[in-house]
Amino acid sequence: MKRPVQTLLLTLTGIGLLHAALFTDTYLRYVKAGLRPLLITSGVVLLLLGLAAAAARSGPEHAAADDDQEHSHEHGHDHSGAPRIAWLLFLPAISLLFYAPPALGAYTAARSNAKPVGVQKGFAPLPATSPLPLTLTDFTKRVQQDPGRAIRTRLVQLTGFVSPAENGDGWYLTRIIFTCCAADSQTVKIRVYGTEAPPANTWLAVTGTWHPRGTLGTKTAQAALDARDAHPVAQPVNAYTDDLPLTPS
Repeated sequence: MKRPVQTLLLTLTGIGLLHAALFTDTYLRYVKAGLRPLLITSGVVLLLLGLAAAAARSGPEHAAADDDQEHSHEHGHDHSGAPRIAWLLFLPAISLLFYAPPALGAYTAARSNAKPVGVQKGFAPLPATSPLPLTLTDFTKRVQQDPGRAIRTRLVQLTGFVSPAENGDGWYLTRIIFTCCAADSQTVKIRVYGTEAPPANTWLAVTGTWHPRGTLGTKTAQAALDARDAHPVAQPVNAYTDDLPLTPS
């Protein structure tokens, strides 16, 4: 790979990062929203490096050097080329501009680590809203840690995507959570009873009550829901957090 091509690669990568971080929400498939400024900075730096290299090579001294390099290559003495496999670097650069890979979903959830639910010592009274919107993590904490058992008869609404249970025995409402980026993703799951499993990766808002299994308010209680209603929803903007969902703008 010759230097003009390397310069093009730098420029394309910089433009791709800026496109993903400034004009789309595609970057949220790779990193947390808080890392957006770093992506923009990286894109600017790569773009400037590419443009600077292109400007430097347009000078007469570099043109003469190119002639000398071409002459050496014709006589079998060119040792400056990178391995041919380096051309594969163009694939991620171009994909940032023209192709967004699919979002992480059920396949990843089945193979990633379960996110441990932190210990919460005190619980505020639940609002009277019905159904009560909760995150999957908050629901799990209420089921397994709240000594007041306030969740016992409450109608709640949880939002996530469908991931099949092991051996096809039922399904989970799932969220994938980025600590930093896609490489360190973890999952939180709620087992759903009372309705047929929808297709994997379908985003749903599920309304229901706690499925009685184990002792409520202790670790023996299963984080599970008896579904009364489940309807498809658009994938939220904050798909890789366990926050209450934001709708796409």
